[in-house]
Amino acid sequence: MKPPIGRDTKLCMSLSGRPGNAGSRLHNRLYELLELDYIYKSFSTTDLPAAIGGVRALGIRGCAISMPFKEAVIPLIDRLEPSAQAIESVNTIVNDDGVLVGHNTDYIAAQTLLAQRGIDPATPFLLRGSGGMARAVVAALRDSGFEDGTIVARNEEAGRRLAEEYGYQWRPDLPEQGAPLLINVTPLGMEGPDSAALAFPESLIDTCTIAFDVVALPPETVFLRAARARGKTVISGAEVIVLQAIEQFVLYTGIRPSPAQVREAVLFAHGPATAEALALPAA
Repeated sequence: MKPPIGRDTKLCMSLSGRPGNAGSRLHNRLYELLELDYIYKSFSTTDLPAAIGGVRALGIRGCAISMPFKEAVIPLIDRLEPSAQAIESVNTIVNDDGVLVGHNTDYIAAQTLLAQRGIDPATPFLLRGSGGMARAVVAALRDSGFEDGTIVARNEEAGRRLAEEYGYQWRPDLPEQGAPLLINVTPLGMEGPDSAALAFPESLIDTCTIAFDVVALPPETVFLRAARARGKTVISGAEVIVLQAIEQFVLYTGIRPSPAQVREAVLFAHGPATAEALALPAA
């Protein structure tokens, strides 16, 4: 049985521009299954320095970092692990006795999903976005052997820098001709004001073979629905968020849950579609 909340209970949290419930449900369900004296809560903030100061001052064990804080948080922490340092983006903070260490588990999740789907690295891709998550996905593509890619970003400085750093092309807008692999790493399609926005026009979805969207809420964006309706291979943000969350869980607790425990937590937090997409075994 999970211990009752008390003075020794460790707190973990997340900071996001648009916090949801799935991450809290996933982590808290794993704490229950493993009988760990932890609790997890999601937050947003309009004062990032104060929030990170609270993580340090209150001894909060771990903090997940989501858009739009993944790069802005770097000056506020003490040290970067190689996964975050190479990408210049943090999605996980571990508090080791007041020393805040930045990691990036998005990279691991993206690389894992590309491999699981068996996508040929010779496949050309078109990626839309230039922020912290885009950097993680682009680094995963590069390190997985993808050489033919284009970064689409309206911010010329950020887009050019990202493309040149990893050896890809940059352009400010979408081309008339797409690519077999389309990747959305923008808020387009996310719950809220952009929920009805299609990350790529139907003409490009028609000609692609794989649609990859890192947006996790809703679990299936309008982009992915359009791609699935056309029989395309789909990689969802819900899958990304589960895989990266498990790596965060390991960093916070030092325990790797079994595949059956992960499946139980994913079913509880995200539902059967995500569990099936991840091919997790039943207990």
